[in-house]
Amino acid sequence: MTEQQRLHEERNTDTPWKKWGPYVSERQWGTVREDYSADGDAWAYTPHDAARSKAWRWGEEGIAGICDDEQLLCLGLALWNKKDPIIKERYFGLSNEEGNHGEDVKELYYYLDSTPTHSYMKMLYKYPQQEYPYTWLVDENKRRSKREPEFELMDTGIFNDNRYFDVFVEYAKADAEDMLIKITVYNRGPEDASLHVMPTIWFRNTWAWGYDGYKPHMTSSNDGGILIDHRKLGIYKLHLENQPQLMFCENETNIQRLYNAPNTTAFCKDGINDYLVHGNQQAINSVSFGTKAAVNYDLTIKSGQSATIRLRLEANGKAEGFETFDDVFNQRIAEADAFYAELQKEITVEDEKLVQRQAFAGMLWSKQRYYYNVDKWLKGDPAQPPPPPERKTGRNHAWAHFNGADIISMP
Repeated sequence: MTEQQRLHEERNTDTPWKKWGPYVSERQWGTVREDYSADGDAWAYTPHDAARSKAWRWGEEGIAGICDDEQLLCLGLALWNKKDPIIKERYFGLSNEEGNHGEDVKELYYYLDSTPTHSYMKMLYKYPQQEYPYTWLVDENKRRSKREPEFELMDTGIFNDNRYFDVFVEYAKADAEDMLIKITVYNRGPEDASLHVMPTIWFRNTWAWGYDGYKPHMTSSNDGGILIDHRKLGIYKLHLENQPQLMFCENETNIQRLYNAPNTTAFCKDGINDYLVHGNQQAINSVSFGTKAAVNYDLTIKSGQSATIRLRLEANGKAEGFETFDDVFNQRIAEADAFYAELQKEITVEDEKLVQRQAFAGMLWSKQRYYYNVDKWLKGDPAQPPPPPERKTGRNHAWAHFNGADIISMP
């Protein structure tokens, strides 16, 4: 089947080729939608440091993330080089006040390829092998004036001697609801290096707000995979290779950490982080049950070598596993090449073709599920503390008619 055929089926039949895509935001922390403050300072109300512990109300974030078109179920990448103070689950950046030129992402990541139906996608994230310099980036950029250049991650010297991992994430659809996932990690450094590679799957929290208490769940299967059950999505299974460790917790706010009040669950959103980084054995669910789970591949990669992880997320109880994995991947890559060859047939310069194709990849990867009901946002939710009265005359108070829930382009 060609990409043109998939586009035709998406438009003219009930085949949902675009149901799954890269619709997970790059950043939810610091956004207006998650701001319930009196003064409208979204950066201060939901900073990066709170993101790992706070269940988001309106949308999810992640690295190389995919989800369904209602963002009920998400899958993304987490990493830990065994030196960082937190696991890398989301991109780090500066708020408007911290950056000498305003808000700024301090990461190196590149969207390399995508077809319109996301039948094939590829991106690259460069992960340092040394401790990520969170504090240094903030302090130095706050010190600099607007007339000075920004202090970038490269300026810290953290990539010296090629001491970093190239982490390639690829997706290929065997069917509209059958996603093959390949993560390839290259050690570019001069010495062997270790890291945890943790594909992470979770439900967007739709149950904590006081409208519908239904809570989906996921659990480990008999063969070491993850069974996923949602009343609207149905049954999915995440197939895994090599029996990796599974870590389960809940996509629930760590109220104790953020607000110094008792938690309502024993296993919070940051449980996987606390288990790995701080050795807290009680932070994850030992019976392998929850609304968030990570697959832990603890790798040591030789200098100049690579390691590959394969996963498969299938709907409706299918059990294809990995027998056709490589064949499907190769076919989807060939179809992507054919699609762009036809699209670019009047371009004669090869470099121009590459530039355009990667530009399209950036646009396609930057689609996100944008959900925002301003009336509910202004009034607050039944199961949450009421918003401060200043919100009635604050930001967006005149937009109470706005109720959006769609896939949009967010470059």
